[in-house]
Amino acid sequence: MWAAEQTPKRIPSGDRAARKRAAILKAATDAFLRDGYGVGMDTIAAEAGVAKVTVYNHFGSKEALFIAIVGDMLDRALFDSMHLIEERLGSSTDVRADLIAICEAWVAGHATPEVLALHNVVLGSMPRLPELGRTWQELGPDRFHVVVRTALTRLVERGELAIDDVPLAAIQLSGLVLMPHIAYGSTGAAPDADLTARLITGGVDMFLARYRPQPHQNTDR
Repeated sequence: MWAAEQTPKRIPSGDRAARKRAAILKAATDAFLRDGYGVGMDTIAAEAGVAKVTVYNHFGSKEALFIAIVGDMLDRALFDSMHLIEERLGSSTDVRADLIAICEAWVAGHATPEVLALHNVVLGSMPRLPELGRTWQELGPDRFHVVVRTALTRLVERGELAIDDVPLAAIQLSGLVLMPHIAYGSTGAAPDADLTARLITGGVDMFLARYRPQPHQNTDR
C-alpha cells in the first residue's frame, strides 16, 4: 500500500467543490503529462488556482490524485470499445465486421497523445513506484480483457469460434491490434491512418484464421 500524505476526513461536495475538483484534475493532468510523476503538489495547486490544502482535501495524496487521472483517462479510452463489445460481439452475426469495429474504437481510444503520454509517465515511474504499473493494468487491460473474454466465451458457446484458452486469446487479440500503436505511439512514431487500418484488419483476420472452427472440428463444449 502507498503511504498517504494526508487522508481527507470528508471530501468536499457541492457545485463550488465540483468546479475546484475539475480544475485540480485538469491542472494535475497537464502537470503530470508535462513534468512526469515527480511534479510537486505546490505546482499543481498553483496551476489549478487553489490552495495546496484544497488539493489534499479533495484527493488526500498525490498517489490518489494520479490514480483518479489514470482512471478517468482510461474510462474515456475504453468507453466506445467496451460499449460495442457488450452490445454486439457476444451475439454477433458478423464476427469479423464487429471485431474490426471494436478494435478500431479500442485503438482510437488509446492512440491519443494524452493516453500515450500518460502511459509513458507510468512506465517512467515504475522503477520506484511499481504500484503505478499495477494500477494501469487493473484499470485498463485487465478490465477490458474481462469483457472481451466474456464475449469470446459466448461466441465459443455458439460455435462461431473454437478457442480452448480464452484468456490467452484475449491477450493475443490485444497484441495483434493494440500493442503496435502503444509501442510506436509511445515513441512519437504513431502509425498513420492507412497503416492503422491495415494493422487492425490484418490483426483481426489473423485472429480469426487461428480461431474460426475448421470443417472437421467438433465445436461442442
